[in-house]
Amino acid sequence: MFKQEIGSYDEAVEYLLNIPRFTSKNSMKDTKAFLGRLGHPDEEMRIIHVAGTNGKGSVCAYLRYMLEEAGYAVCSFTSPHLVDIRERFLIHGEMVSKEKFLEAFLQVYERIPWDVLESDDVFNETGKLPEGFYHPTFFEYLFFMAMLLFRDAKPDFCILETGLGGRLDATNSVAKKELAVITRISLDHMEYLGDTTVKIAGEKAGIIAQGAPVVYLDDERDVSAVFDETAKKVGAKAYPVSKVDYALLKFQNKNIDFSLRTRYYKDISVTVHTAALYQMENAALAVRALEELDQGRTVTAEQIVKGLAKSFWPGRMEELLPDVFVDGAHNEDGVRAFLESVAADNWKGERILLFSAVKDKQFDKMLGEILMSRLFGRIFLVPIKTNRATKVEILEETVQRLLEREYPEKECPEKDHSEKEKKPAHGIYGDVREAMEDLLSKKQKWQRIYVAGSLYLVGEVKANLGVLKDD
Repeated sequence: MFKQEIGSYDEAVEYLLNIPRFTSKNSMKDTKAFLGRLGHPDEEMRIIHVAGTNGKGSVCAYLRYMLEEAGYAVCSFTSPHLVDIRERFLIHGEMVSKEKFLEAFLQVYERIPWDVLESDDVFNETGKLPEGFYHPTFFEYLFFMAMLLFRDAKPDFCILETGLGGRLDATNSVAKKELAVITRISLDHMEYLGDTTVKIAGEKAGIIAQGAPVVYLDDERDVSAVFDETAKKVGAKAYPVSKVDYALLKFQNKNIDFSLRTRYYKDISVTVHTAALYQMENAALAVRALEELDQGRTVTAEQIVKGLAKSFWPGRMEELLPDVFVDGAHNEDGVRAFLESVAADNWKGERILLFSAVKDKQFDKMLGEILMSRLFGRIFLVPIKTNRATKVEILEETVQRLLEREYPEKECPEKDHSEKEKKPAHGIYGDVREAMEDLLSKKQKWQRIYVAGSLYLVGEVKANLGVLKDD
């Protein structure tokens, strides 16, 4: 029989991690039907829905902090997690307990139509699930758990981040929304969403719903047109945010001071404690979204400023140790934003990069951007623990090929060249623990270490450094 006896948190997590072995993505009809089996918990919530390629999690965090500063109770469902699967479920700013996690897991588990499977031996003979049997995918299962957890918590607002795309994402099965936010669109997951930003935007625009305003990043004309046209078609008001809505004032000591042009508060000056310049656009999106949600009725400019100043989103130019930064740059556009922030930090010493990537990303283009930046004196590659990982040997071959292109042999090799022209050293580590132990033990005061290329890599580094503590 397929049904198992699960009685502990660890057993529940193990089961969830093994779901991909026996199920595939379900239809939106199936997802909505299963919400019905759970009693439609989504119908009791005021939902803010966030989609996009890069910046979704940061926008969710900024919204949460500002709403909480204004006195609202907030729950948020985000992905992926870096170390602990419970990071995905935040209730009033705290990870859900293991007991509550298990309770929600079992509530979903008991609603799966096991009787259909247990009365049919077809699966054992063919490996195919019988008709009428529905089992959530890994992400769908977590989404259903979130809906149950949040219903019990009774928040004022529920923030949902899409997993992949938008139109067919499990989070899009909710009955109604208060607001939709769409962040930066770039080329990622092209095998599922399309091979152009316009096609990808079409999938992301699927979260736009009747009567719920949409706030989106206005960065590419054709992409913006997709959002405007979709909003008009479904009967939703659309509000663009672009570079004219924010301006850098000062970037110093890992703090960014910038001004925001707002609808209800005129121009306000804010500070975010991060070394990531790209967070200005995410903060601007979050503030505009909050304005459309609140219409200037209950949230003050002071609460916005204080909320942004308190905001923190792990793995985005996060300083884990003095001069050791991790950034979840996991696609070409994310790498460009990461490099922009690195270039602006005015570090006078050597920069060292630890890099890895999954095989379904354009890691050759990511590495090309990194090498062209001339920002790193040494680049190290490392394998990561996921079946999606790119073999480190392939990454090394890619670096070798790109170095030959970016640093051709000089006609006069004995001639001295500037630091920018020197070919960066590169090497391979056997695993993340070995890499961090070696890099940290040899680190000098004039060196700064960066980790980028995959959120899996960031998670492994954080786990090895013991950044997140178990409760």
